[in-house]
Amino acid sequence: MAAHPGARDSAESAATAAWARPAPHHPHPATNNGPLILSGANVVMPTGTLKDAQVIVDGTRIAATAPENAHRIALDGHWLLPGFVDLHNHGGGGASFTSGTPDDVLKGIHTHRLHGTTTLVASTVTGDMDFLTRRAGLLSELAEQGDVAGIHFEGPFISPCRKGAHSEALLRDPDPAEVRKLIDAARGHATMVTLATELPGGLDSVRLLAEHGVIAAIGHTDATYEQTVEAIEAGATVATHLFNAMPPLGHREPGPIAALLEDERVTVELINDGTHLHPAALELAFRHAGADRVAFITDAMDAAGFGDGRYMLGPLEVEVADGVARLVEGGSIAGSTLTLDRAFKRAVTIDRLPVEDAVAALSVNPAKLLGRYDRIGSLEPGKDADLLVLDADFDLKGVMRRGEWVVDPQLG
Repeated sequence: MAAHPGARDSAESAATAAWARPAPHHPHPATNNGPLILSGANVVMPTGTLKDAQVIVDGTRIAATAPENAHRIALDGHWLLPGFVDLHNHGGGGASFTSGTPDDVLKGIHTHRLHGTTTLVASTVTGDMDFLTRRAGLLSELAEQGDVAGIHFEGPFISPCRKGAHSEALLRDPDPAEVRKLIDAARGHATMVTLATELPGGLDSVRLLAEHGVIAAIGHTDATYEQTVEAIEAGATVATHLFNAMPPLGHREPGPIAALLEDERVTVELINDGTHLHPAALELAFRHAGADRVAFITDAMDAAGFGDGRYMLGPLEVEVADGVARLVEGGSIAGSTLTLDRAFKRAVTIDRLPVEDAVAALSVNPAKLLGRYDRIGSLEPGKDADLLVLDADFDLKGVMRRGEWVVDPQLG
C-alpha cells in the first residue's frame, strides 16, 4: 500500500526498538536490562484496580516475587494496564498488511506497538484468491516468528450490498472449498474470516471454520435477524465492526445488530474513534452485550500513526483528511486511522466507561477470543510482561512487550 509522498512521518524516530527482530528503521536496543519492580501505580487487574500497587517483571514474564537485584521504578500517580490486543488491523505507519513487503508489515506492527498494541492480528482486504493465498503465506511466516498473532481475512466472501471499502468486482460467495484454501494457505495461523453468512455457502463455511478452530465473523452483511441467528447457531462468534457495514437496527426488521447483541456467544467489535460510531451506539452495545463481550479494534489502514494523504486500500484509492479515511470514489469510510491508545482514552474520558471495562474491551476479551489469555490480556504473575504505563490523564507514557521497553517511560 503506497502512501502519498506528502503524508507526514510518524513519531517513531523518538522511540525505542521493537521487542525482537527490529525493522531496519528502528535499530536501537531495548532498555530493560534486568528485573524490575514497577511500584506505586494504579494497577488494573481482572478483579479490579489495585491502588498504590506494583508489578514485578523478571525476564519476559510477570513475576510473583521480586529478585534481590530488581531495579525499582516509581510510578506514583500513573496507571499500569495490560498491553492492548487488536483483532482487526490492516496497517499503519504508511505500511500495509494487505500489500506490503515483510519489512513494511514490520513497520506497521511497530507503529501500533508505539501506541500500546502488544498483540496484533494482521487483516487483509478483498482480493482474488491467488493473491490472498500468497498473502496468507507471507503473513504466516511473520506469525511463525511471533510478529503477528494470526491472520484475519476480511473478504472476499462479503455482500456487495454492504461492501464498504472493498472492490465489488472481486467479491464472491463463500464457497467452503475456497474458504478451506485460505485456511490451508495460512498454515495454522488463520485466526478469523469475516463473511456474509446469508450468501450461498455461508452457513457451510461457518461450520467449516468452526471445525478448524477459526473464528467465523459476521460482517459486511445484509442478513436478516433470522439469518443471523441461524449463522450463530452454525458457529459464528464475532460481529465484525458492529453497526458498520450491516443493516441498521429496525423496529420491525431488527436485522443482524439485534441478533448479535443478544447472544451471549458473540463478541462484538467496536471502532471507538468518534467517526464510526455515535457515543449512544457504543453505550447501547455495552448495555446489551456487557463489558465482557466487547472488543475494541482499530480497523486501521496505512495512515494510522502516519498522516493525511492518498493511499491504496487493496485496489481502491483512499483519501485521508483530518484523520478520516474515505474512498476517493463514492466516499465510503475506508477503515480508520485509529490507534488503541486513542480508543482507550476516548473510552474513559469521553464515553465515561470505567477503566476496568475499557481494559476488558482492549485486552482481556480479545486475548480470550484468541485463546491466549493464559499468556496475555492481564497483569497476572506468569503471563508475558506486556504492559502499558499511562499518566493521570490517560496519556500513554511507556510500552513494554515481553519484558522489554518499546517505549521507555524514563521514570524513576
